[in-house]
Amino acid sequence: MAATAGNRVSRKIMGRLRLASQGLVGPGLGSVPDAVRWMTATQAQDLQAALWAAGLRVPGAAVSDVRAAIDGATVVRSWPMRGTLHLVAPEDLRWMLGLTAERLTRSIAGRHRELDITWADIEKCRDVALERVAGGGSLSRAELFAAFEAAGQQTTGQRGIHVLGTLCRHGWLVQGPLVGNQQLLVAFDEWIPVSRNLERQEGIAEFALRYFRSHGPATLRDFAWWTQIPLTEVRSAFELVRGQLVELELGDTSYWLSPETASLLDDGVPGQRSVLLLPGFDEFVLGYTDRSLVLAPEHANKIVPGGNGVFKKTIVAGGEVIGTWARAGTTPGAAVVPELFDETKPLGPGARAAFDKAAEQYVAFLAG
Repeated sequence: MAATAGNRVSRKIMGRLRLASQGLVGPGLGSVPDAVRWMTATQAQDLQAALWAAGLRVPGAAVSDVRAAIDGATVVRSWPMRGTLHLVAPEDLRWMLGLTAERLTRSIAGRHRELDITWADIEKCRDVALERVAGGGSLSRAELFAAFEAAGQQTTGQRGIHVLGTLCRHGWLVQGPLVGNQQLLVAFDEWIPVSRNLERQEGIAEFALRYFRSHGPATLRDFAWWTQIPLTEVRSAFELVRGQLVELELGDTSYWLSPETASLLDDGVPGQRSVLLLPGFDEFVLGYTDRSLVLAPEHANKIVPGGNGVFKKTIVAGGEVIGTWARAGTTPGAAVVPELFDETKPLGPGARAAFDKAAEQYVAFLAG
């Protein structure tokens, strides 16, 4: 039975515990592959944001380190869940897809009918693609779609991207090395020669354990939303690992986290005076169905204006999202500018110094 840390927490402390579990405060993580593996899956639909999300968790990392990890296949970028791109460890991708792909396929079946995509079309495109990339070959998305068109398979009107997504979900193709800001498509089995295979309940249990270690404190509903695995299955598999986690209660809600993170309640939760500049789509904000612990609901629309699905970069102070940030231009010397939710409460001298240091870290990351 899991230990219970008791009623020693507040919303702000919960946010700082999440900073610690995600490697955003404290010693950080050892390397880019280590960071990606620890996080289990890191949102990556925006490539530049994903590069910073990984680098931010590794002290001293540069953008070249993250790109090298992708180019060297020690980190992969694919669609392991929710139909959304994530960075994951290569050996984890196949079993993650085994847990999530079928449910996503069912959810988009109607759209495939609208696009006139049949399973015979998928198989034909698979054969065309694998023939072109066999033996270490690679194709840009434009080249792959041209090959589909030449084989009589239309790619307009989202048809191409849906076919490509299906080929990736079924483990025939995967995104490989970077060329500028685009990724080439390669054969899954050649790019990821070693894959783990887990039975379904075992896989859900490991998924959950790693999520709560890297994202806790979090709820079972957070995890079920994050993976889109049905909550009934989550609850059943969770019984296999709950004894390795600690339960915290805040209000009437139970949260789960690792014993190591929970021990900070006794030793001192770090990050009280921290100021971090997170990328858009960072797991600290998007890794939970309920974000109210770290983002006041009245400010939620300010990080995703109009609910358009494009999340702004956020300023996190002491475990709480207090604003957004951007660069005032595209030149290397462009200033990093804060936009606070409450302009009547400007950053004090200490917080401003911490903000400036975080901005310097970001600029140095891009230059490396």
